[in-house]
Amino acid sequence: MDAAWRIEVHGIVQGVGFRPFVHRLATSIGIRGRVRNAGGHVVISAAGPQPALEAFVAGLRAQRPGAARIRDVIVTRGTPDQRASGADAAGGELTLETGGEFAPAAGFEIVDSDLTSEAGSEIPPDLATCADCRRELFDPANRRYRYPFINCTACGPRATIIESLPYDRERTSMRRFAMCPACAAEYHDPADRRFHAEPIACASCGPRLRWQAMTGDAALRAAADAIAAGAVVAVKGLGGFHLVCDAINEEPVARLREIKARDGKPLAVMVRAPVVAGALAALSDADRALLTGPAAPIVLAPRRHGVLSPGVCHGMPDIGVFLPYTPLHHLLMDALRRPLVVTSANHADSPMPIDEVRGLAVDGVLTHDRPIVARYDDSVIRSFGSRSITIRRGRGLAPALLRLPAAAPPLVAVGAQLKSTFTLADGERAVLGPHIGDLSDAETLEAYDQALAHLSRLHGIEPVHAAHDLHPGYLSTRLARRWPSRIAVQHHHAHVAAVAAEHGLRPPFLGVAYDGLGLGDDGTFWGGELLLASYTGYRRLGRFSRAPMPGGEAAVRRPARMALGYLLGGELGTGPARGRLPGPAPGRLPGSGSGGLPGEEVIARMIARGVNCPAASSAGRLFDAAAALLGLCEVNGFEGEAATRLEQAAGGFPGTEPLAWRLERRDGLWVYDAVATLRDLLEAKADGEPVGRIAAAFHATVAAVTVLLCERAAAEHDVTQVCLAGGVFQNRLLATGVLARLSAAGFEPYIGERVPVNDAGISYGQAAVAAARLSPA
Repeated sequence: MDAAWRIEVHGIVQGVGFRPFVHRLATSIGIRGRVRNAGGHVVISAAGPQPALEAFVAGLRAQRPGAARIRDVIVTRGTPDQRASGADAAGGELTLETGGEFAPAAGFEIVDSDLTSEAGSEIPPDLATCADCRRELFDPANRRYRYPFINCTACGPRATIIESLPYDRERTSMRRFAMCPACAAEYHDPADRRFHAEPIACASCGPRLRWQAMTGDAALRAAADAIAAGAVVAVKGLGGFHLVCDAINEEPVARLREIKARDGKPLAVMVRAPVVAGALAALSDADRALLTGPAAPIVLAPRRHGVLSPGVCHGMPDIGVFLPYTPLHHLLMDALRRPLVVTSANHADSPMPIDEVRGLAVDGVLTHDRPIVARYDDSVIRSFGSRSITIRRGRGLAPALLRLPAAAPPLVAVGAQLKSTFTLADGERAVLGPHIGDLSDAETLEAYDQALAHLSRLHGIEPVHAAHDLHPGYLSTRLARRWPSRIAVQHHHAHVAAVAAEHGLRPPFLGVAYDGLGLGDDGTFWGGELLLASYTGYRRLGRFSRAPMPGGEAAVRRPARMALGYLLGGELGTGPARGRLPGPAPGRLPGSGSGGLPGEEVIARMIARGVNCPAASSAGRLFDAAAALLGLCEVNGFEGEAATRLEQAAGGFPGTEPLAWRLERRDGLWVYDAVATLRDLLEAKADGEPVGRIAAAFHATVAAVTVLLCERAAAEHDVTQVCLAGGVFQNRLLATGVLARLSAAGFEPYIGERVPVNDAGISYGQAAVAAARLSPA
């Protein structure tokens, strides 16, 4: 006798061709039944011999579409009950006695979605154009030849067009485009790869490009001609508008920087194929896999010297490269056949526009009439050998669900001030929203509110609690006041908890949190911390020595101020150090001339009197100071520039021995004497050591100190799991060095991979902490 099973499949199973796949799989095995979307998951009613049903369930995982991600498969087994219902027994239906699900006695079908349930909903990320669609795009015999919105069940827009769930065409921004008979026939044909492809369209019925008064292919060719002639063009893409220009021609690159008000930060470059990307950057196998995967992110890799305009990277060591991920990009790249700068069409850190381009002096706008429902900037990933870390989580990655270590009541974690994101949580599911930007103006705040409201509605999460940073001045902290129940989470505890939660670690664990600045629970600024942590709390075991920041924020922008803070007002800096003996602190900074650094005497008096000189135990500020003392960076033109230039200088000197360093027991904590290292750095420079070798020795020092701090903590607390967190660990040289040393010392090291290690991952860590604190267990 046949059995009847009700099967729920949870995960990324909508918008990835999952229902057509289920139909094909069931038909091939001889399973009868139906499949439908329900909220954000898929429900299958299946009937057939038990061995066939078991093979069917196994095939759901083993043969799933490439972009699908299955989190849970829940099977309810029932006994069949045949009933005639006006027909003979052979034409009746099978029902589950326990679930009330019906399966037809013959055939398998895709039925209309269940609109009554959104529990467990999951939004599919956008998918890069697949190989089949690329072939059709450039096939003159195909009816979608050169159509810039070609897609199928394996590729195309998803998160950027979804208005509500379940994911069906009528609940996306494609609902305003009625399918022509040819597209409708493909959509309803189970044998077609566009069977139930919700964004299906063609030139007869779908979205259309516009450039001035031109539309369609003429508009695209006109825009390409303008770019080839040196224009800076705004192009409406998948998740917002980009600025596009020739990456080889210095003049448009310089004008693009002027338009964006972006001085030194490198610009991303789009290329036609992986081989071209390999000519511009030293790509690993992991980099190539990322470039060609369905997320198609920007990949940061060491740049090669080549044909690009010097203004693209401004001398920085890495270049961000990516491949075309929409048909429109493929057509532009085919027409221009050169690398293009493709970067968000915004001023500095304001949000990327999605409706129109305002206030930017571009030479033209290539737009289209498919509305963008949700803003998604391009994702950015950097690989570390076999590992990769997410720098920015956006298009192609967000808003895929993450797990929490404890079931949470409905809550929102509002994140930090910089690299702002939010996380919505309910039960064990967490939705880490896309990159928004720095919360600095009304426009960014509006974009934050829109994204939060959109994802809250889609996932059916109405927060009753808000988790936020300790810093009362953060705009995100002020946002949290909208909710009556609030949970304050220390900045570095959130960093560490984010890594632990991503990897599903059970506490306790050690947390190494290295970043710029975060308010500590003692009222001082932290940033070079060793924590013994669980999800509910932490204990500070070690830190970097403190130094004053002359002028506060001005010391972040001017690394030389930070160097003076360490040398003239650093917390320690006395006594013997391991390795080299530190030389005397100099009276002037290197390269400052006989007159010294402009304003140096004023800064010295500020430090001596403690005027506007907040103290910080920050790894990020220590890297700034080292870069300044080696003459590598006078002004941080963008966040992390000094540290990046220090890493760049160190790259040619692998295996360098550390500089002087010392640990001191102070107020129950292990404290790293950073001044001893900086004094030794200056002595090495005075001895004529190459700047690159000294920079490498500085990195080796921080890595050695990190492992020693962990060893001291492990000896006292018997903990071997170590979470590396904070923006400083975006430094490839430091992160790989620390990971290798920790592994060699017998630790289990972890670093954020899907969740950014920088402040963009803070909200997920806040959610993990808040969930644990609110959990009744």
